[in-house]
Amino acid sequence: MFELRLDALSEHLDEVQRVAASLPAPLIITARDPREGGLHQLSPRQRCDLLLRFMSFATYVDVELQSVRMLRSVLEHAESIDVRRIISVHNFDATPKLSTLMQLIDSAKTVGADILKVATRTETVDELARLLEFFDRASEHLPVSAMGIGKLARHSRRLLARRGSVLNYAYLRSAEVEGQMSLAALRRTMARSRGPRRSKLHHFASTLAHLM
Repeated sequence: MFELRLDALSEHLDEVQRVAASLPAPLIITARDPREGGLHQLSPRQRCDLLLRFMSFATYVDVELQSVRMLRSVLEHAESIDVRRIISVHNFDATPKLSTLMQLIDSAKTVGADILKVATRTETVDELARLLEFFDRASEHLPVSAMGIGKLARHSRRLLARRGSVLNYAYLRSAEVEGQMSLAALRRTMARSRGPRRSKLHHFASTLAHLM
């Protein structure tokens, strides 16, 4: 599975569309909000147009929770053509307190999430423990993809992949965010996984930019 970061590829759309049409693997599409790491300061209208243009190639579409209202038409169209919806939250500053994280569950379910994706900064053991506890609790309510960013990110990603995080992101050539693992490292992590918490879905995602 590949993730197509349309905000990063907005200057090469015709070429990207040709590649996307021929990919042999399922595709996640997203046009990331500038407030959550998106490139080129795209407006909500521009992001909406990009996502609708590439929706026919997608298995999943990723929309940030804080963008749901602005991109409602994207989610509605996804539902109408059976594209699964990932509702995502990215906090590059910290891992919020557990009660704040738990509120994301109802928020995501309310807007029709098939998967809740949460990425937070994990600089301390306490932050990592909090993210792990959130994942364990949230997974009882809906499928969850969780990962850390920063100093303890690699530890968080290994632990969460083994605990059953449904989407585990890796890079092919260079990391997109601090602490992201290579595809080879993630495969080794999953090969060592044992027990009932092992993930049933092992998605190895990278940006299409690395293939061009």
